[in-house]
Amino acid sequence: MQLYLRLAWRNLWRHRRRTMIIVVAMGLALSMMMMYDGLMEGFNQAIYGNAIRVLGGNIQIHAAGYRQRIDSSPLIPIPEDAAVVQTALAHPDVIAASRRIQTGGLATNREGAFPVSILGIEPEVEAPVNLIAQNVAEGRYLEPADGDSVLIGRALADLMQVGIGDRFTLVGSDVHKENRQRTMTVIGIYDIGVGTTEKKTVYISLAEAQGLYGMPGQSTEIDVNLKRLGQEPAAVAALSAALPGYEVESWDRNYPELRTAVGNKDAAMNVFSVIIMLIAAIGILNLLLMAVYERTREIGLLGAMGLKPRQIAALFVLEGALMGAVGAASGVVLGVVANAAFGQVGFDFSSYASMTDYMALISGRVYPTLGLGRALGRALTVLVVSTLAAWIPAAEAARREPAEALHHV
Repeated sequence: MQLYLRLAWRNLWRHRRRTMIIVVAMGLALSMMMMYDGLMEGFNQAIYGNAIRVLGGNIQIHAAGYRQRIDSSPLIPIPEDAAVVQTALAHPDVIAASRRIQTGGLATNREGAFPVSILGIEPEVEAPVNLIAQNVAEGRYLEPADGDSVLIGRALADLMQVGIGDRFTLVGSDVHKENRQRTMTVIGIYDIGVGTTEKKTVYISLAEAQGLYGMPGQSTEIDVNLKRLGQEPAAVAALSAALPGYEVESWDRNYPELRTAVGNKDAAMNVFSVIIMLIAAIGILNLLLMAVYERTREIGLLGAMGLKPRQIAALFVLEGALMGAVGAASGVVLGVVANAAFGQVGFDFSSYASMTDYMALISGRVYPTLGLGRALGRALTVLVVSTLAAWIPAAEAARREPAEALHHV
C-alpha cells in the first residue's frame, strides 16, 4: 500500500496545472460551504438567538407534571426554586438563570379586552440577557420593587391607545384557577419590531406576580440562558441528571414555530450544499477522465510491468482520494480565513429587517462564525465525492489492454 501511495502522490504532481485546477475546484466548493455555514450560524445567533432571549431562554425548567398541563398555563410551583437556580448557574455554559411566573390573562380598558401572556420576572437578573430590557422605547424597565407597574409592547400600546402613566386592568388566573385583577400603570413600552410578541406579552415584577396570583416566594418556571445557540443538548443532559424530578427542556420543545423556522433553514442549506458538491464532482470526474486518456501509454506500461487491472484501478482511486484530501485541507483553510475576515466586519442586513417578524430581531449586522461546526463533515464529503468520482476513470484504466495501450499514439 505504501508503494501505491507513493506512486499516486508522485502522479498527482506530475501534471501540476491539472492537479491545481482540481484542487482549487474542490477547495472553493468546500470554502463556499464553510462560508455559508458560518453565515447561517451568524444568522442563528442574530435572529434565533435573540428570539430565544425574548421568548424565555435556551432552556426552561418546570416542576414535574407541567408538560401534561401546558395548554392551560398551569401555575405549578417549582420546589426549592432557589436551589435549582444555583444548580443551573453551576453549569459552565450557563450565563444566567432567572425565576418566573407565567399565566394567561386579559388586558382591558375602554378600547376592549386583549388576550395576553403575563410574565412575572426578576428584572435585575434578566436585564443583561433579555432583549426586552435592551429595547425599552419609552419610559423605563421594571425594577424589583415595582408594584402595580407593567411593561408592555408597542403593538399592544397602540391597540389599547395607552402611553406612559396610563392605567388599565390586568386580569389573570391564580394558582387556584380563580381570576385575579389589578389596575396597572404603564411604566415602560418596549419595541423589538415583532408585533406578535408585542401584542401578547406583558411583564410585571416577580414580587407583584407572587402576591397577585397567590404564590408568595414561589415561581413556576426557571429560564436558563446559555453562552450560544447549539449548546442546549449537552446542557439539558447535564441539568436533567443534576435535577431529577424536574422537567428540563430545550427551547425547541417549547417553541415549535421557532424550531420549524430553524429546520427549514437547515434543509435549504443542505440542498445548497448538495448542489455545490454535485458541481464539484462533475468537474473532478471530467478532469480525471481526461487524465486517463492522456496517460494511455503509461497505463499500458504499468500493465506490462505486471500490475493487475484491479491494482491499476486502485492507483487511480488513490489519486482521486489524495486530490480530495488536498482539496479538503485547502478548502478548510480558505474557509476559516474568509470567515475570520468577514467575522470582523460583518454583513449589514438591517434593510431586510421588515421582511419577517424574526428578521426584525437583527440588531443591524450579522457576524459569521468560523464555520467549524460542520467542517469535518464537509471535508469528509469532499473526500468521499472525489474518491467516488475517480471510480469511473479507474475502471476505464483497468479495462485497457497493455499491448493496445502501449501502441497508443
